[in-house]
This record gives sequence, structure tokens and C-alpha cells, in this order.
Amino acid sequence: MYKMSVVGESVEKGTDERLEEAETLHFIKIVNSFKVYKDHSYSVINRKENYIKQLPSQHQKLLTKNGYTEMLKELRNCIDANNQLISHILKDVEHVFENRTVHNKGGERDKRTIPTGADLDKVHSCLKQLVRDWAEDGKVERDQSYLKIINKLCELYKEGERSKIKVLVPGAGLGRLAFDIARSGFECQGNEFSLFMLFTSNFVLNKCKTENTFKIYPYIHNFCNNVSDSDQMKSVALPDVNPSSLHEDAKFSMAAGDFLDVYNDIEYLNSQDVVTTCFFMDCAHNILDFIQTIHKVLKPGGYWINLGPLLYHFSDMPGESSIEPSYDCVKKIIIDFGFEMLEEENDILTTYDQNPASMLQYQYKSVYFCAKKK
Repeated sequence: MYKMSVVGESVEKGTDERLEEAETLHFIKIVNSFKVYKDHSYSVINRKENYIKQLPSQHQKLLTKNGYTEMLKELRNCIDANNQLISHILKDVEHVFENRTVHNKGGERDKRTIPTGADLDKVHSCLKQLVRDWAEDGKVERDQSYLKIINKLCELYKEGERSKIKVLVPGAGLGRLAFDIARSGFECQGNEFSLFMLFTSNFVLNKCKTENTFKIYPYIHNFCNNVSDSDQMKSVALPDVNPSSLHEDAKFSMAAGDFLDVYNDIEYLNSQDVVTTCFFMDCAHNILDFIQTIHKVLKPGGYWINLGPLLYHFSDMPGESSIEPSYDCVKKIIIDFGFEMLEEENDILTTYDQNPASMLQYQYKSVYFCAKKK
């Protein structure tokens, strides 16, 4: 059983009833987002089928003859399969964190717990993230991003000393990078804020006991740029490794909470030997906050290993503030905070949650660096 705990100031102000209520409602809203997955997905198919009925009869016959209407019917079976996995994700979800239990108290009927379209998109993203982190089909993406980080860690520390080396992975997502670091012999803690990711990673890490137990259809919600129906309805088996296969002495945990809230606490000052960030550095409103916090948690002489782009998640988002400095500017700031750049590499081609069969391919020229705290 891999420990998954709620930590940090943002989730432990139990004396503030309004904050506690807001956190509970948010929790229930995410649960509801998973619960309505099937009905919402069916409704998308229903709208397409109703539109077909409005088309000229000749068009309807051609769509039927060439398999389009049958494909829509088959999509329902794929939705059902995905929903079976979601039912496993939601089982006992109120006890997902070892140090906290969420009680409903009628919150499901509160209007504030009704999922939005963006919430449903995040459920879809979880399915694709499962491929990236926990399926053989995601190995190419993992090798593009995770392998370089793990190889550098293993270069820095010999096998016999790794059990005493603390590695922090903020923005751990579904936990595969942190898991592989722990599997390499390090003491590793992943940190994640998104409940979508935490629910799903808990399912994989704590409930999957054998390889390739589950089958999902991660690309069925992408109706554009499909060469064939089989590309859209491709099935993927997971997990590709047994998450219970870590050595019994392995030190591996997942911490739920906002990175800035959790790790600015005095107990984490100079506590980590290494911080690894992968597709994470650009998730802040203010990237300097991340750099400063990483510097604080690292021991003197500790390492920061990073790989990823600068997508800047809050850029141009309504109601959100954001700054978006260039990488050259960010690099100078990192040095000004007290880091020494040891290695740096640009133009590393990486993808993220990509269906390799799609006509549309997004590719990043990511930046890699290894920096040392002076």
C-alpha cells in the first residue's frame, strides 16, 4: 500500500468551517465528474445520431453503408468499458488519503458540485494520462521525458547510496516518474494537487496488483483527425508493470496539496537531495515562486533536474494572472536564485498524451537542465 496523504496548509485548516466546506464540495464535484462520465459520453453520441436523422435519406444510407452509424454504436461499448474502470477508481474514494476521510453530507445535491465541461475534459485527460504513465503504448513518451531524468539520477548516485537520497517530484500526475525513481532505489515522494490525478493514481498504485488487468479506450472522445475508426477505438491494456512490485523496503509516497503551500513549510527547508520537474515548471502563475521554493527545499549541494516546455498554463486564461518569461530569462533567474547550471540541452522533441495515429500531432522542443544549489 503506497501512502497517499493530504499535506500542507491549504488542506489542513480544519478550524475554518467555510474552507472545509469548500474543500469538501470540490472533492464531491470531482467525484461527480467521474460519475457522469457515461451519461455525458452517451449524450454526445445521441446528438450525432439525432443529427444524422435530419440529413437527406441518401446521406443517411451512405453513412450507414460505409460504417459511420455502426461506429457510433460501437463507441457505446467503448464508453461502457471506460466506465467500468472509472467505477474502480471511485470505489472507496472517500478514504483515498490515509490521514483524511471526506464525508458527503448531502453535497451531491449542491449546485456547486455540478461538473462543468472542463471537468469532463479532465476525466478524458485522465484516460490518456493512464496510457502515458501506465501502458506499454506510452513507453515512447516516457522515454522522451522520464528516462533522461532517471538516467541522470542514476549517474549522480551509486546504487548503494540511493536509499538515503531523498527525491521530490512535484506535479507527479499519475505517479509513474516517482514510481520509477523509487524503483531505481531512491527514497521518493510525489506531490500532486489535482484530485483527478490523485484519484486515478491511487487506483493504479494501490488497487492494480497484476500487469495488463484493465483495458480502456482512451481516444474515443477525439472525433477529429482520425484516419480510421480503429484508430479512434484503439484499446490499451494497463498497467504495463505491477505497481506492487516495488521492493518491500522501498520508500515511496504521494502527497496531496499545492506545491507552494506544502513545501514552503519550515519542515521542508533544506530537506531534499534532488527535485525533479517534468512538464511542471510552467504550471505556476508566477514561475519565480516555483524556482524559489525548489531552492528552499533542496539541501546545499542538492540537484534540480528539469525537462519540459514553457506552455504557461494560466496564460491568457480569463480571470487568472500570469507572467510568461522566456527560457533565457528563466535561466538567468535560476542562476540569480543561487543555482549553478551543470548541464543544459535544448530542442528535445517530446509529446504529451498524443495519439500517434492521429492526423494532428503536437510536439514540443523541450528544455533539459541539471542545476546544483550552491
